[in-house]
This record gives sequence, C-alpha cells and structure tokens, in this order.
Amino acid sequence: MSSLVSAPEKVRKGDRRRQRGNRTGFTTGATAAAAATAATLGLVRGEVPEKVACELPNGMQVEFAILGGRVERADDVECAHAVAVKDGGDDPDATHGAHITVEVRRIPGGGGEVVLEGGPGVGIVTKPGLGLEVGAPAINPVPRRNIAANVSAAGAAILQAGDDLAVRISVPGGKDMAKKTLNARLGILGGISILGTTGIVRPFSTAAWRASVVQAIEVAVAQGQSTLVLTTGGRTEKCAMRSFPELDEACFVQFGDFVKAAFTTAIQHGAQHIVLGAMVGKLTKIAQGLSVTHAWREEVDRALIAEAALEVGAPPALVAEIRAAETARFAAEHLAARGLAVAFHRALAERAIRSLRTRYPGPHRLTVLACNFEGEPIVTVEDGGRTPPITATATSLLPPRSAPDTAPGPARDETY
Repeated sequence: MSSLVSAPEKVRKGDRRRQRGNRTGFTTGATAAAAATAATLGLVRGEVPEKVACELPNGMQVEFAILGGRVERADDVECAHAVAVKDGGDDPDATHGAHITVEVRRIPGGGGEVVLEGGPGVGIVTKPGLGLEVGAPAINPVPRRNIAANVSAAGAAILQAGDDLAVRISVPGGKDMAKKTLNARLGILGGISILGTTGIVRPFSTAAWRASVVQAIEVAVAQGQSTLVLTTGGRTEKCAMRSFPELDEACFVQFGDFVKAAFTTAIQHGAQHIVLGAMVGKLTKIAQGLSVTHAWREEVDRALIAEAALEVGAPPALVAEIRAAETARFAAEHLAARGLAVAFHRALAERAIRSLRTRYPGPHRLTVLACNFEGEPIVTVEDGGRTPPITATATSLLPPRSAPDTAPGPARDETY
C-alpha cells in the first residue's frame, strides 16, 4: 500500500542523510491515477473511499491511501476531489511527498469521454521535442492512458450514460518542486511533469541498484553466456530481445544510467560480445563519455547532436534549430520526418562506439542498437559501422521475447 508522507525533509543530491536502499516507490503518473480513480468512485458512490486499488501501467494492482476526499455540487456540476501522496521509495526526488490532487467533474451529454486537464502545479509544455503537444499539460502519454483507463473502469456507469468525466490534476507546491528538476530547461514551465512508464519508481541512484547491475552480469557469465546485451531500460530491452531472439534471456541486462558499472563489469568478466541498446538521449550521453547518464548529472551535448545532423545532410536551418533545442528528441523527430533517422542514429552510434572503445578498451566485439521511442529498432552498428542497418520494418516480424515491465531494472528509458 502506498504510504502517507507528511512534511518530508528536503532530499538533495549527495545528501549524506539520504536513506539508501532498494524499496520501490510510485511515479507521479501512478499516484495521479489513484487519486483520479478515488474521485471518480466518489461521483459514482456519493462518497470518496479512503483507500483505492489502482492498476499500474505494468498491470500490477496497488492499493493507495486517499486523503481529502469530498463530493460536492457547484453550479449544477457534480464534482469530487481526492488526494494521493507520491511516495518515491528509496530514491526520493523533488516530487517525493507531493500531494497529487485530482478533481473529477461530471459533464452531462458530452459523449462518454474522459478528458484530462492540468491544474496548478502541473507544468505546461512550451517547446517541441518531448512527444507532447505545445501548450498541453505535461502529462506523458503512458500516464495519460493509464489515468484514462482507471477512470473509465471506475466511472463506467457515468460514461455509458453519455456523460463526460473531466479529470483535472493539480500539485500544490508543484511550481517550486519543478525548480529542482530540469523542466524549465526542457521547456516545461509552471510545475512538475506527470511521468512514469510502469508506475513503479526504482532506486536508480542507489548503491543497491548499481550492485544489482553487477550481479545480473555475473549471473549471465556464470551461466556461460559470452554475449551481454546492456540496455538503458524496459523499452530498449524489448527492442533488443526482438532484434536478437537467438540469445538467452539471461544475456539481457538493464543498466539504467550506470554505464561505467555495466561496461567495466562485463569486460572484467570476459564478455566476448557487448551489445548496447539505447534511445537517442542516452545514446548521445554515452557518446559524450559520461559514466552515469542520469538527467541531473549533465545535460545532453547539443553541439554533438548538431554535428551528427549536419554530417548526415540536415539543412543548415534545421541544424541551427537542433543546436538550440533542449532535447535530443527534437533532433530525432525532425530528422526522421526528413527520412534521415537511420543515418542520424548511425552517426550517433559510431560516436558512442568510439567513446566506449576509448573508455573501456578490450578484445570484446562491440555493437550498438539504436531504438526509437516506441521501442522499435532503427539501426545497429558494429565497430567501424560494418553492420548493415536493421530497420523497424525488417525486425517487426520477429516474435517478441519476454520482457515484462515488472522485471528487475528501470523500465523507463529516457524523457529527454
């Protein structure tokens, strides 16, 4: 059950008082879905429950405690309010302890739709490149679908009657919380983002997580595996499993942000072939030579991205926009629209290989698999770029290997 957190002390990067461990928590998206579900049940039942079971994007059923539940009618509009407290587990961030507040309104005769709205404390998207519409609230696609699914289930009777359910998400203090994040640099202004691809927050920055990466590699080697596929998260792991279906599941290791820990361990244990699976943002950071790719460590090198774009034939005006953009995704999306996705990702992959060869030398064979934001392969590149590209069309016929979102490791890949 999601625990209640009152007046949490501020947790800063490098704070020695921070409690280390491996207890998982819940994303802002999962917390918002829980509050939205409770408020919707309030409209259906006339009373908001104190606890609510909510289905996460990864299929888990989790019970959350609910605060501040009430049902009221204003100007002939029925609405219900509920609050769920965001618990970051053993990796608390700026949103740990946030009171995710949801108001659900019944809109007569709307057509039976769930409409999501952003309230105070939820950021507004002001720049392209995040996969969200400019001017829209910063509620990412997976949380949007998950919130709508939970509300649809809880409010089925209302929706079937032809009325809409308007779901307004607010975060008291969210504007101040956002100052401790990269939102402003990413063009998300006025509050935090509602995020999460599985609903679960895993302790990315703890020693326990690094140790789990090392352990996973050791287990694979102990099973006689000579090939290791190191991926940045759940979507890239699924992409890699589709691209290399002949490999045993033990070969696949989600290393999250810990590049150095993963590669040094793989080399120390004699891996003969190392495959890196990554999306554009973390692929760029690896090409930069970063040992840890966590968003707060260092921003994406826009000059490197612009250089790669220019190399593959992007027009000067677009190169200038890419150099000024805050995300690598901006470049990926605009170059894909011009048919340059494979060439661009190949250029980044070659830079990543050169960086990895310099920082982690050895006799091993090295392959980079670049994936898109849907978890489909774009191109694979080996040392010197000798391998022909693997396109999403060519590999989409391969049967997917098992890679459930509940598997150990960070199921999110990147948001930048």
